[in-house]
Amino acid sequence: MSLPVFVHPGPFTGAGTVTLDGPEGRHAVSVKRIAVGEQIMLIDGRGTHATVTVTATRGKDALMGEVVEWGVDKPARPRVTVVQALPKAERSELAVDLATQAGADAIVPWQAERCVAKWVGPKAAKGVAKWEAAATAAAKQSRRTRIPEIHQPMTTAQVAEFIAGRTALVLHEEAATPLREIDLDVDEIVVLVGPEGGIGREELAQLGAQTVRLGPEVLRTASAAMVALSAIGVLTGRW
Repeated sequence: MSLPVFVHPGPFTGAGTVTLDGPEGRHAVSVKRIAVGEQIMLIDGRGTHATVTVTATRGKDALMGEVVEWGVDKPARPRVTVVQALPKAERSELAVDLATQAGADAIVPWQAERCVAKWVGPKAAKGVAKWEAAATAAAKQSRRTRIPEIHQPMTTAQVAEFIAGRTALVLHEEAATPLREIDLDVDEIVVLVGPEGGIGREELAQLGAQTVRLGPEVLRTASAAMVALSAIGVLTGRW
């Protein structure tokens, strides 16, 4: 059984003691009921991880432990960035959760033309914060040592500039080329997931990216990235 995971800023690069406090410490002590003698895994969200044996707890929000072993996971190749059109509220964090579970390295909120959700003004900062929390929770649940970076929201024009010069693939139900026919032997791939209403022709032309088909089914915007990442995982060395 894998160890419970908590986020810690580090560093933990050798034998020694470490303290976990704050919200993560409270979650470990008060929610997960981690006790003396148990082992946990700490991650810094950037690939470094440590196995820690708990030696003491303090109050309801802190524990201390000894580092048993530590290591650094290499970044996956190709690196996959998901440009996710903003889903409706009830599916917004779900899209991030599923993409994180499937291994996304970074996620870009995309204010596509046909998005029902609108991140305007204070909503943008609130939306990014919610996506960051969803990514962190999903990374811990799936035992990842790297937490996906959540970018600031982008318009279609900004996305077009962002993907220029990169291998960018737009998931599109009318595409003639299946994903398996794309050369994925690259350092980075950007996967673009449109909104529930689809991507308009003019917007697609503005992006200037290759359209690809995942399969015969039309996927929901919240699950499309996860399916794409799964396919890329088996078609490359990521898995």
